[in-house]
Amino acid sequence: QVQLVESGGALVQAGDSLRLSCVASRRTRGYDYALGWFRQTPGKEREFVTALNSNDRYYTDSVKGRFTISRDNVKNTVYLQMNNLKPEDTAVYYCAAKPLFTSGDDYLRATSWFYWGQGTQVTVSS
Repeated sequence: QVQLVESGGALVQAGDSLRLSCVASRRTRGYDYALGWFRQTPGKEREFVTALNSNDRYYTDSVKGRFTISRDNVKNTVYLQMNNLKPEDTAVYYCAAKPLFTSGDDYLRATSWFYWGQGTQVTVSS
């Protein structure tokens, strides 16, 4: 069992930067778990944002070049650095974990992830 707790959400202006953190309750070592971030707005499905699978990083097109996922295995923490934020980035951001995956694009689907945090709100004003 892995418990995830996000933090760092805030109200910011367009163009600002923000870093989200997600602390795991147990070791999510790079060779055990993939870690990811999803986001959700009211009335919409949870959307894939980024994932870190061992040393491989995946990003949805809308955040490429602006968002960066990283992890600190000593602190059992995964980060989401978000730069040049846009109003369309407004959402509740969720941290997720699953066993390392080897192929395919199943990681894009929220239903394929095993563990979830409670979410943290990011609001970007124009």
